[in-house]
Amino acid sequence: MLTHLALPIIVSTVALFFASFLSWMVLQIHRNDWRKLEKEDEFLEAAHRLGLSPGNYMFPGCATPDEMKSEAHQKKWEAGPRGVMTVFEKVSMGKNLALTFLYFLAVNFCLAYLATLAIPAGAAFLTVFRFMTTAAFITYLAAMVPHAIWFHCRIVGHVIESVAYAAIVGAIFAVLWPAA
Repeated sequence: MLTHLALPIIVSTVALFFASFLSWMVLQIHRNDWRKLEKEDEFLEAAHRLGLSPGNYMFPGCATPDEMKSEAHQKKWEAGPRGVMTVFEKVSMGKNLALTFLYFLAVNFCLAYLATLAIPAGAAFLTVFRFMTTAAFITYLAAMVPHAIWFHCRIVGHVIESVAYAAIVGAIFAVLWPAA
């Protein structure tokens, strides 16, 4: 039955790809997710001098659990600032867009597989819509919540996107669900 779901998998993937574009570029719901550093030029000069390689950094950081418990680290932690920083390589928009499309495709394929285990062919629109919307919402939002808890990033835009993505996937699968 999974082969019968190729059309809703592809259509929902394309729809989510465009919904993502609308979210980021037209509605700009992530516009306030990041703030500009007040002394950006000074920061960039210092970062350049340090020769930071691409990667994720935590500050103050520590290399071992014992170092984390040390008095010196605890003093740095209390004094602040505390934070995380990601240093990127040069960004390839084409590569990132392709990876986003592949992500949506892989997730929608997995959602389709999950649906075949729970929903028979010929199921009513509302049955398919409710199941697929719930599964898609859980899938698209689940990873962001712990990330937001631990790294204090804004999550509002991701919640809005997850609701929209879930409704899109649910509606497409419900409309294109195979007949009995």
